[in-house]
Amino acid sequence: MPNPAYHAPETVEQASSLLAANKGARPLAGGTDLIVQMQSGRLAPAAIVDLKRIAGMKDVREEAGYFAIGAAVPCTSLKNNKALAAEWPGVVEAANLIGSVQVRNRATMSGNLCNASPAADSVPALVAAGATAIVVGASGQREVPVEQIPTGPGMTSLADGEFVSEIRIPRKQKGGSDAYLRSIPR
Repeated sequence: MPNPAYHAPETVEQASSLLAANKGARPLAGGTDLIVQMQSGRLAPAAIVDLKRIAGMKDVREEAGYFAIGAAVPCTSLKNNKALAAEWPGVVEAANLIGSVQVRNRATMSGNLCNASPAADSVPALVAAGATAIVVGASGQREVPVEQIPTGPGMTSLADGEFVSEIRIPRKQKGGSDAYLRSIPR
């Protein structure tokens, strides 16, 4: 496994600068896919930029028009937010189908989205919910529909130095409902 430089910035701006300054650097939120890819030799980043010390990255916030899920919120934490679980049970269910319990304790919705696996459990639920991703980079931040992040297996629309700082799920309209059912061939 490669031995990349490790950085633990405390602001989004510091993280953006580090990712931009270190070509091939990767953000770390949960790391469940990143570490496996590094161990297998599929990925050898020059640097790791750990997002967990940045304020808000491990929080789920209720805003007037949306729920904000920080990039480092573990999937298992989503069910603990009673308002999110009540309003979007399908999204929470999808997040809780990712991997094993041990994986879900580290895995994040942002990581599941940015890994761009065709088998990502949370992405279809996020798309159906009309979720957006806040993408941050050296040129600032932009809000992007989640379906525009993955562009193919293992590929994203994120430019070098960009990362997803949070996912926003709009507040559900009265009378709306959702559910998530995973169907896999045996």
